[in-house]
Amino acid sequence: MENFTYHNPTKIEFGTGKEKLIGQHLLEHGIKKVLLCYGSERIKQEGLFDLVSQSLTDKGIALVELGGIVSNPVISKVREGITLARAHQVDAILSVGGGSVLDSVKAIAAGVCYDGDVWDLFVGKTGIKAALPLFAILTLAATGSEMNPGAVATNDETKEKLFISAPSLLPRVSIVNPALMQGVSRDYLVYSASDVIAHLIESYFTAAVQPKLQSRLIESLICTIIETTETLLTNPADYDARSQFAWAATLALNGLTFSGAAGFSYPNHAIEHSLSALFNVPHGAGLSVVMPAWMKWYLDRNKPQFERFATYVFGLEAPEAGIAALEDWFNKIGTPTRLSQLGVAETDLPAVVDNVQINVHAFGIANIYTPEVVTDILKRAV
Repeated sequence: MENFTYHNPTKIEFGTGKEKLIGQHLLEHGIKKVLLCYGSERIKQEGLFDLVSQSLTDKGIALVELGGIVSNPVISKVREGITLARAHQVDAILSVGGGSVLDSVKAIAAGVCYDGDVWDLFVGKTGIKAALPLFAILTLAATGSEMNPGAVATNDETKEKLFISAPSLLPRVSIVNPALMQGVSRDYLVYSASDVIAHLIESYFTAAVQPKLQSRLIESLICTIIETTETLLTNPADYDARSQFAWAATLALNGLTFSGAAGFSYPNHAIEHSLSALFNVPHGAGLSVVMPAWMKWYLDRNKPQFERFATYVFGLEAPEAGIAALEDWFNKIGTPTRLSQLGVAETDLPAVVDNVQINVHAFGIANIYTPEVVTDILKRAV
């Protein structure tokens, strides 16, 4: 294993009813006024907004409301949140929703503490030096943003989807109540499963140093996602399956899975971010298209690890069979595996490839993922 430092200061409150504690958590951190951010009106229809509001009010914490955050978060909405947070001089930001809301909240928290335009932080014009305190209540498990320092957003003018990361973007407290996720649609359940698996396979296949311990941890998490997704498709009310799915999603991207690994990259995300930016496809749906195509292209570069994957995830021998099994599973649960299912035609590929070059430069892998290579990968998904 490589040397590493692991420090994750986020406090996870996991389980039923934990959202009722949000007022107490903010009070303990000295918060007097909070910007409460959410996506759809579902949190109001299901009573969560009122419950959270009451918890805050009971502790003397004022709230300012920002709704309407979309599933592929856009920088224009982030700017709106920054303006609102400054106008009301809030002390913290609270995300009530899924990863898209939390990503937006992280960008707002950093943008409030920066004098220039928040997009500067995404393009690397300057680093993130400070951010308002962050808190989260999850209503969808997928991104792992509740316990990591990263966030992505799309510039709705330039159609660039880029990321930021800084220790100050780690939430102080994240509340994960699987019962709040029962209303997630079938589509977003399977897209979430794809997203979690993508987080896990990036380091698993691309790392130059990949300890067996980390491989076993990743394989276990992938198997958990597969098993619990199938259970939830049959019985969405299965709390035990929902709980294991949610915790696996958190563990997939909180730093544990790649501690001791080295020399890995995120090519699937680099490619998919362009699909989301240009065609507004759900992130997980784009990943389930990109992953099998990328795996077929990458196979010969790390065949022993693909053999492990086939054996320990699907009980198969041939590495090609493991890739086929994952693709078949995506088809079985109903998440896309072809660009045409996303509304992306072969004639769109040149624009996608050009956009991907922005991302592979940001991820530091442009020397490998040239336009020719990206074209080759994407054509495997036509």
